[in-house]
Amino acid sequence: MDILQVEGLSKRYDSFHLDGISFTLPPGYIMGFIGRNGAGKTTTIKAMLDLVHRDSGRVTILGKDYFANELDLKKAIGLTLGGVTYYPTTRLSTITDVFRRFFDTWDEEQYHSYLTRFDLDEKKKVNQLSAGMKVKYALALALSHHAKLLVLDEPTSGLDPISRDDMLDLFREIIEDGERSILFSTQITSDLEKCADYITYIRDGKMVASMEADGFRGAYLLVKGHKDQLAPIACSLIGYKSTDLGFTGLAGVDDRGLLAGCEVSEPTIEDIMVYHERPGTPGTSNAPGTSGTSDMNLNLEGAKK
Repeated sequence: MDILQVEGLSKRYDSFHLDGISFTLPPGYIMGFIGRNGAGKTTTIKAMLDLVHRDSGRVTILGKDYFANELDLKKAIGLTLGGVTYYPTTRLSTITDVFRRFFDTWDEEQYHSYLTRFDLDEKKKVNQLSAGMKVKYALALALSHHAKLLVLDEPTSGLDPISRDDMLDLFREIIEDGERSILFSTQITSDLEKCADYITYIRDGKMVASMEADGFRGAYLLVKGHKDQLAPIACSLIGYKSTDLGFTGLAGVDDRGLLAGCEVSEPTIEDIMVYHERPGTPGTSNAPGTSGTSDMNLNLEGAKK
């Protein structure tokens, strides 16, 4: 049974349309949710959890329709949404005392283990915490009631590199039992290279891809060449950057035969995002992801590590 299924989730605002977002997350996996600022990641999470009213779509969590079983299923979800907005002069102990009352699965021992791990002092007030410590406190709350699904919006934002690395180690520990999964959005794509099993990528409110992380990177080629090699293949590139000395671009792996004489290698997740998002660059080939939702969407049901 999948931890999470999102099917055709849509939400329209005056200036933005989240259009038919679909992906599946099995138990025991980490899914990185990516897209540039304004792509619709937070809107997807909020619509998925009924924090904003969706226009259409279905969400299934632990085999149950979320919107028909919202109260019960919320107890199985650990959620953080960006920055902490608690009353700034309130002590952490007071906030925790209110928070724990909503969860009959609250684990006091586990909560205090996270306070120790994150070096958090419950006696401190919210306005005495750094941005990174606020993130850690929000995570401590989200992790302390045995949630089966963790939904984390920018969970490593504001953390220093060492703290981010520790957090990613924690994410891997959480899913080791094969019963819990994590969906987290981030702009720090290097974090995904370290821990994500799957990548879901949206652009301007539309699906680009949802698939295994290795397959996501392997579906593209990073292309480098001399300037005079660019013109014949420019229309086959998803995006590129050129200088007087040469160019670097992104192509679909199926276009390898068009790239004779160029240097090709596997791109990073950041490379894929950068070249997909570069304005004014050609993307007219059959490269995956350039034609909408169908090329790279992959149903992950029953997937194995």
